[in-house]
Amino acid sequence: MKNIILGVILTLFILLSIWLFSYFYSNNAQGDDVYTITSPYLSDITLKSVATGAIKPKREITLTSQVSGIIDEIFVEGGDIVRKGDPIAKIKLVPSPTALNSAKTNVELSRIKLTEIQRQLTQQRQINSRHLDVEEAQISYETVKFEEEKYKKLYDQGIVTEVEYNNYKRRLDLAQIDLDNAYTIGKNNLQQLTTQRDIANQELEAAQSNLQLIQKGVASKSGQVANIIRATVDGMILHVSEQEGATVVERSNFGQGTIIAEIANMDNLMFLGNIDESDVGKLKNGMRLELTVGAIEGESFEAILDYISPKGVLQSGSIKFAIKAKVIQRKDVFLRAGYSASADIILDKRQQVLAILERDLKFDEEDQPYVELETAPGEFTNQSVKVGLSDGINIEILEGLTKDSKIKVQGSPM
Repeated sequence: MKNIILGVILTLFILLSIWLFSYFYSNNAQGDDVYTITSPYLSDITLKSVATGAIKPKREITLTSQVSGIIDEIFVEGGDIVRKGDPIAKIKLVPSPTALNSAKTNVELSRIKLTEIQRQLTQQRQINSRHLDVEEAQISYETVKFEEEKYKKLYDQGIVTEVEYNNYKRRLDLAQIDLDNAYTIGKNNLQQLTTQRDIANQELEAAQSNLQLIQKGVASKSGQVANIIRATVDGMILHVSEQEGATVVERSNFGQGTIIAEIANMDNLMFLGNIDESDVGKLKNGMRLELTVGAIEGESFEAILDYISPKGVLQSGSIKFAIKAKVIQRKDVFLRAGYSASADIILDKRQQVLAILERDLKFDEEDQPYVELETAPGEFTNQSVKVGLSDGINIEILEGLTKDSKIKVQGSPM
């Protein structure tokens, strides 16, 4: 019984082997004659370069504080539209004891200085009104004048010589000059003290304003509130960096201070991206870009290229050049600052030209392109062609083929 079963199994195995051999042999024999034919076609070919980047406001402003302290109140939040001068936040001042004491000392010193100058000015006015500063010069002038008049009479009578009379005349002229100078000096002293009084008064007001500014954050004379942070431009609040109760540091020559908020004009956006060095030579200002924003599916936006960096930067092993393009905004879609985006830049374009799939193109030993042209059923010859623009899938055929040509699809067996 076992021998019969083994015989049946062996017979089935031999029959199956024969069938499999016949099947694969038949398929291989038929496969030698299987191939696919195609023809050139008319197509639009567009050569594009892709730049990656983000949507940014063209002008973005950071708002900082003029004084140090603690944020007492915030009046806005992200997305609010503000006008220039609108309040953004209020700072509660926490003046240091040293600064406060110094400000008080300056006020007191300025007041003392002003009092002393006012005393001197009052004294000088009294002297000028009573002519005390010119009294000596006046007496000297009148004495010399009396002598001059006396010698004038003697000269007219021929008693003294002309030389003697001229000496007294010169003395009178000098006395007149001294008297005029005395009056001028008196006026100058009065004017100088008046100017000093005005300066001292301004210094006192400045010291008082500084003290009030340190104590309350308000400049008394100008009315300017230094502890209120205001918008410097019209725009939208992009981000509020701090919260109420946070400590802020004032801006100075040594730093920008604590950033309270960021504001920008969202009606003026730009695409800021990078492009590979292999394509940058083909770009020029004014080119149109088609933007695709990752956060907005199924939508595209137009932009105009207006900046190409003159210097490349090494990124991820290749040289990249920064580009900027003005975004042409649409009213039906709101673009947010910081959206990632990619830009298709049209470098060259052909419309309705004769083309084939680039996969069907072959190259000879001299790197010249050709296709396998069908001359008769199952018979092919190598046909040289002249090619033009390629988009990586389709390639333009300039010479060598017509729409009626039959070419072999590469990848098909011969």
